[in-house]
Amino acid sequence: MQKITPFLWFDGNAEEAMNFYTSIFKNSSIVSIHRAGGDGAVITGTFQLNGQQFMALNGGPHFTFSPAISFFVDCETQEEVDELWEKLSAGGEQERCGWVKDKFGVSWQVIPSILGELLYGPDPVKSGRAMQAMLQMGKLDIEKLKQAYHG
Repeated sequence: MQKITPFLWFDGNAEEAMNFYTSIFKNSSIVSIHRAGGDGAVITGTFQLNGQQFMALNGGPHFTFSPAISFFVDCETQEEVDELWEKLSAGGEQERCGWVKDKFGVSWQVIPSILGELLYGPDPVKSGRAMQAMLQMGKLDIEKLKQAYHG
């Protein structure tokens, strides 16, 4: 078991969220669901997304999600960026610089692995061009970022 597990507070739709997330990410599953005795409503659940464990709670309307906490998804290919961007933003919001807010209000950063190399490379002029290109994008485009970097 991992030492630190993200714990997500939902307003009555934790099971829907767990099903949504596990349908998007490979190697994912719902591990357990704990239901109330009377009506069978979900109280808590545990699920894994590509080996990362999460917990979900139906805690009510008292708290909502904020972009101050987001999940960073490292993507190897443009196809992976495209797929996750579309699926995670379905019913939510497509934002700037690789960020999406899903239909539950959870923020995700859908980021190509190469971005760090382009933004923090040894040549500050090239890195600056990549940064300016990224700032103009919603979904990140690996080829356009590389083109900006190389001039």
